[in-house]
Amino acid sequence: MKLLILGLGNELLSDDAVGVLAARALKERLKDKADVVESALSGMALLDLLIGYERAIIIDAVQTRRAPPGTIYELTPADLGAGAAPSPHYAGLPELIATAHALKLNFPKEIKIFAMEVADPYTIGGTPSPAVAQALKELIQRVEAQATHWLASYPRA
Repeated sequence: MKLLILGLGNELLSDDAVGVLAARALKERLKDKADVVESALSGMALLDLLIGYERAIIIDAVQTRRAPPGTIYELTPADLGAGAAPSPHYAGLPELIATAHALKLNFPKEIKIFAMEVADPYTIGGTPSPAVAQALKELIQRVEAQATHWLASYPRA
């Protein structure tokens, strides 16, 4: 099974770096078992990163203000719904999946999203907030557990 772990974010923007930092930590732990990629891309640009994988784990920051910073959400694309994109130039995961299906692309059949509630995704040059920094270890452990579960179920080709 080809597994992608995709850590999203901008490491120059305080809490927004959480996906990249988690991916960086997982790269060594999961080497030779999964492809671990760090990316600051968004929208349709993510399509190229996801094509060719059977399963994908996406790690990203989210700011809903509905839970304390450091809260970790485990989601599937179905949890995100099929909301309309706010502009023709933006595409979220639901739009990516719809595009991949419409174009009959080899897109992951299963996607798990690990999103961490963050306090400050905008400060340039900042380090992660204390709550996010403290929760990062748990995020890494949960992603690694999911990856290990999938890899045990379907050995990599």
